[in-house]
Amino acid sequence: MESKVLARIAAIVFVAVVFTAAVIGMIRKDDPVPAPAAARLQAPADPLREGQRRCQQMGEAAAEDAGCLRIWSDTRDRFLGRETNPAAPVVTEGR
Repeated sequence: MESKVLARIAAIVFVAVVFTAAVIGMIRKDDPVPAPAAARLQAPADPLREGQRRCQQMGEAAAEDAGCLRIWSDTRDRFLGRETNPAAPVVTEGR
């Protein structure tokens, strides 16, 4: 009979803890998250990127275009961390 009494007391304590947690959860005041204050900055226009888009739209004809070859060379140099030389001649490779 003593085990039944302990089980009832444990059940009552468990229900009391659950009830207390529920009440605390309901009365807790959640602060609204403030909106970000800084506006998103737009990157400045990149003429190299615009040239890449133009060459992309040209398709296979871009392989013969001197301007596209220069843009690809500048892109490669930028990626590899080399300084570009704007006075350098465009070298076209034959097939």
